Amino acid sequence: MKALAARRHHRFAPVVLLLLALLVTGGVYALLAPSPASADSASTQDIETGKKLFQANCATCHGPNAEGSDTVPSLVGVGAAAVDFQVSTGRMPMAANGPQAIEKPAQFDAEQTSQLAAYVASLGTGPAIPTADQVDPAKGDAASGAAIFRTNCAMCHNAVGAGGALSEGKFAPALTDVDPRNIYQAMLTGPQSMPVFNDANVSPDEKRDIIAYLAEQHDGSAGGLTLGALGPVSEGLWAWVVGLGLLIGAAVWIGAKSS
Repeated sequence: MKALAARRHHRFAPVVLLLLALLVTGGVYALLAPSPASADSASTQDIETGKKLFQANCATCHGPNAEGSDTVPSLVGVGAAAVDFQVSTGRMPMAANGPQAIEKPAQFDAEQTSQLAAYVASLGTGPAIPTADQVDPAKGDAASGAAIFRTNCAMCHNAVGAGGALSEGKFAPALTDVDPRNIYQAMLTGPQSMPVFNDANVSPDEKRDIIAYLAEQHDGSAGGLTLGALGPVSEGLWAWVVGLGLLIGAAVWIGAKSS
């Protein structure tokens, strides 16, 4: 113990402590970090077929090796989840350049989408496509999901996921009819103007809770008419135009009767 106490004042002691701290930090991160997507589960045939699909449909914009350009993002390391989200919703390939990729009918079937995702996943590690268990709303806590959604998502998507306008022609889409898998993948990959909610800041269980909350909103409002679920704007318009109009009409009718 005396020998250790004497050596703590050695000039190399801070360097040794720093190296030990970095080693411990790296080890803890390796244990706790979310597992990236891997091409191991995809067959070589799927990857090769996906590469051919990519070269024929995506390489014009993203480059022959998915390296991207000054105006188009690289796909190396985006993972299978990003491809599955963008392609299955028809956002990619884009029909035309614009402020935001618009959802449209998908140009590839489920098998082709899976093959494209397998090829892109083989280029570099990234988020994997979630399992059915991860996106099952029946296994989530809607009350917890409501609190998480209001904190992280409501400022763009509206408190019940009805969507809303953003700047420069962009918008946050409505979430009422979105596949739970794509809700999860959007949180995981951050498409368009959306930030990335990886498993370090919103855990897989919390993502499933959000899906459970949105599934309840899809089932309809328990309080009567939703007025588009657009919040105080539509509610205020209803109160002023209809409510105040009825009061004025009643006042006029009472005045006419009294005279």
